[in-house]
Amino acid sequence: MKRPFSLLLLLCSVITASAQSKSSGRNTYFPPRGDWEHRAPALLGLKADKLQAAIRFAQDHEARYPRDLELTQAIQFGKEPFSAGIGPFSERGEPTGVIVYHGYIVAEWGTPLRVDITNSVTKSFLSSVVGLAVDRGLIRSVYDTVAPYIPPIEVYDPISPKGHPLLYPFASAHNRTITWDDMLRQTSDWEGTLWDKPDWADRPEGTDPEVWQHRKRNTPGTVYKYNDVRVNALALAATCVWRQPLPQVLKTNIMDPIGASNTWRWYGYRNAWIVLDGAPVQSVSGGGHWGGGMFIHAYDMARFGLLTLHRGQWDGKQLLSDQWVKQALTPTKAQPTYGYMNWFLNTDHKLLPSAPATSFVHIGNGTNLIYVDPEHDLVAVVRWIENKQMDEMIKKILEAVQ
Repeated sequence: MKRPFSLLLLLCSVITASAQSKSSGRNTYFPPRGDWEHRAPALLGLKADKLQAAIRFAQDHEARYPRDLELTQAIQFGKEPFSAGIGPFSERGEPTGVIVYHGYIVAEWGTPLRVDITNSVTKSFLSSVVGLAVDRGLIRSVYDTVAPYIPPIEVYDPISPKGHPLLYPFASAHNRTITWDDMLRQTSDWEGTLWDKPDWADRPEGTDPEVWQHRKRNTPGTVYKYNDVRVNALALAATCVWRQPLPQVLKTNIMDPIGASNTWRWYGYRNAWIVLDGAPVQSVSGGGHWGGGMFIHAYDMARFGLLTLHRGQWDGKQLLSDQWVKQALTPTKAQPTYGYMNWFLNTDHKLLPSAPATSFVHIGNGTNLIYVDPEHDLVAVVRWIENKQMDEMIKKILEAVQ
């Protein structure tokens, strides 16, 4: 009689140990390169009918702007000074998405393998390569000023025999006071013209050109302003620090280790070329405001979201330090719902009232979003949905989680 009872105790111990192992994260699933396991929602305790309702909602609330993204850019930004596109655009696809729960794909719709522009989600990739530079010691501290790291920069132009004056993007009295942290948080108020785009021409406030061009500068770190010229200045600075093209840095240190495809591309502008160690190198853009930025499919976006869900760790390897992720998730003083670019925070449920305050989103125009929810072990990529419907979309997804 003792033997069956002993076997029962042993079986209970094995089950308990297995449950503890899963809850401790030792069995966390990370999709291997070229494959991603799908699980039926019911097997993971999800409500399949609610997921289908969320998918229908996404499909019924497609962004209203044209699928011709060059035309969309003209509609959205055509009234700005110097608004002409100078990077590549494309036709976008239909509403698309991927939902990942406990690491497994539980729902998808549209064309997840279609490589489309992701606009300002690009900024999250840019801040990540800056984070890598900090982790490697190429940047000693984010609180260092940027200027000492940046040498004179030669613009690459093989057509003009006279060339261009050297670039000194952090040489002005104001720009010399700007730190890497200020640039990452979009609180720098960087001044200047880069790739033929003046900083004041991006989303100018008011209607007076004199005020645009000659206003008093804000002390770095005090005022938040979403501005792609300044983002591109950060990309140029990061290129100088890494001394190689940023897409190569991203591919080697993040995208390849997380098993991303070989189809994503990170573009800059047609005039954004510099001479680096005797070779022409393109300084990439941080979004698609004037074209360019990251072109990527939904599965690769979801892999990046999974990396940030796990605080920079992928299958036992710490690709981005936990300290860096902590900083990226720290609210910017001047904007409580923003950390490092482009980590939008749900501080006090202001961004997404229906989601946990601990959730965060990588957002780009379109709307493109990677929703990351550590509380529910959930990542959702949603592409080409009306911006004002983000919260309702996330609400419907969360209704599927019991």
